Amino acid sequence: MNIIQVLVDDKSFARMQMGLRVEGTVGFDTCKGMGDLNAFNRKRYSKPKDMLVKKLPWGWVKKSLTRVKVFASFPDDVGTARVLGLLDDHTRDAKNALIEYEIIERV
Repeated sequence: MNIIQVLVDDKSFARMQMGLRVEGTVGFDTCKGMGDLNAFNRKRYSKPKDMLVKKLPWGWVKKSLTRVKVFASFPDDVGTARVLGLLDDHTRDAKNALIEYEIIERV
């Protein structure tokens, strides 16, 4: 096992001391005989959370900035015929939730 010394800039070293990770690449300079950390200068991506329109018995309806999301999950033991009926009910409930949301939002 070989040990390589790596040069780290002050800003990256301060982040490491706080217990934070530093993303980047490490290159090896054969002239110096040591590594060099090239830290990436990235901003943390923060996506706004989806707004819950309504919690449904088998899932939910959410609204993001660009999409309306409908999720449904049914237990496996209820059978296919029952799941198809529940899916129709779930879709109807999701439609009604969106209608209510639009009415309330416009008032």
